[in-house]
Amino acid sequence: MSEAAATLPEPPSAPARATLRARLAARWHRWIARRQGADALPLRIDRRRIYILPSRHGLMLAAVLLAMLLAALNYSSNLTLGYAFLLIAIGLVAMHHCHRNLLGLEVDLNPEADAMAGGQATFQFVLANASALERIDIEVRLGGARDRPAVRSVPGRSRERLNVEVPTPERGLLRLERAELTTRQPLSWFRAWTYIHTPLIAYVAPRPHGERPLPLAAGGGQSAQAIAERRGDEEFAGLRSYVPGVPLKHMAWKVLAQGREAAVRSYAAGAAEPAWLEWSQLEGLDVEARLAQLCRWVLDCDRMQRPYGLRLPGNEIAPGAGLAHRSRCLRALALHGHDA
Repeated sequence: MSEAAATLPEPPSAPARATLRARLAARWHRWIARRQGADALPLRIDRRRIYILPSRHGLMLAAVLLAMLLAALNYSSNLTLGYAFLLIAIGLVAMHHCHRNLLGLEVDLNPEADAMAGGQATFQFVLANASALERIDIEVRLGGARDRPAVRSVPGRSRERLNVEVPTPERGLLRLERAELTTRQPLSWFRAWTYIHTPLIAYVAPRPHGERPLPLAAGGGQSAQAIAERRGDEEFAGLRSYVPGVPLKHMAWKVLAQGREAAVRSYAAGAAEPAWLEWSQLEGLDVEARLAQLCRWVLDCDRMQRPYGLRLPGNEIAPGAGLAHRSRCLRALALHGHDA
């Protein structure tokens, strides 16, 4: 008996089952991509691209209905037969409505997003419902089946916006090949879903970190201290980290009295001078530490509304300001060392 048991094949381990599921899912998604092709946005969902299967609740209901039918036929119970056929009819109607919950829905989205390492990238979707029927609990998912989806109902003749978040653990370029829209309404007996095949890209900048003071020297070579001494009495523009050599009249004594880090008052005249944030200013740090410090400087300059430029090995961004300039600088930091 023990010899026979020893010859039996061992059941597959959990990693092997996970690998098998991943391979089957990859083959499924490749087949869907070949069948549908690339999608142009905005997109209207038609019948050909909607897939529907029973959910876990639906499979449990099917097993119960099968048992009811067998028992009703065995005991010739017309009441049980009638009740089973009534549930079957309700299930067929629920399947039709679950499929129709996605049919004709229009989808648009912003295919690019900016994020920080260790945070989340947010993609904005727009769901438009041209019919008079409400589309209930539409789930939008990115990145995998385990990610928490964004859920939104779309009333008739309306448009709804929703944000879908994806974790971004590392700096670089995060590519997503598709988005998935799912519905289980009504009754959650069936699951209908569709895929949108359009490239989604998240530019993941390094997490801002570093203790080095913000370089405020302009391109002409004058130091920030000289600018502050010559023109700093015009208009207060915020606080910056203390740098040895700054005149005492520019110290923020109230901040120091509160037990906080020493700071220096900045003025509008100095803010007009662009700051150059340069890779060469951070000698002694490794690559990721330099990028984190540069990211912190970019955010500090943007918060202070101070013009700034960025110099990286092989890449230079002219001084500027505003959201578009900040996004361009953060994307340059995200792509540094990567094949864009």
